[in-house]
Amino acid sequence: QYEVINIKTVQTEKSQLSFFEGEHTFHFPIKRIYYHVPAGARRVAHAHKTLKQKLFCPYGSITIFLNNGEGEEHIVLDNPSIGIVIYPGLWRDVMWNIDNSVLCVAASEYYDDGDYIRDYNEYLAYIESIHATQTPDTNVFQAFVGIIDAKNMQEFE
Repeated sequence: QYEVINIKTVQTEKSQLSFFEGEHTFHFPIKRIYYHVPAGARRVAHAHKTLKQKLFCPYGSITIFLNNGEGEEHIVLDNPSIGIVIYPGLWRDVMWNIDNSVLCVAASEYYDDGDYIRDYNEYLAYIESIHATQTPDTNVFQAFVGIIDAKNMQEFE
């Protein structure tokens, strides 16, 4: 699952200031923040078993490819006031569309190499094992997009 969300943004006299405030903005506590600035690169695709992530691009343009094992969607992050929350079990790949674009990530957990699934065939087997233990009502891998405007943001605070 994933959600596209608006990042709180305040217009100042000379610029815009975008920010998030820990658990006021997210459904999870932030334990790690990191960023990537490769030039014209595509990061190796992977999924996480338990990690939740909030991705945003404060500068440039980045495409996030999301795959749930049944289909793929993509989201372009090119506005610093828009981000995406990616929940566990969703395969992702990232492509930098413009040199020096910055991808920032806020993560729900500390780094754990065992949480990564880096092989797509292993990911498909993992998804199949999850599906086998779930009823249709509890299938967490049905992707949805929720564009959240400022008036609906209270629902996530």
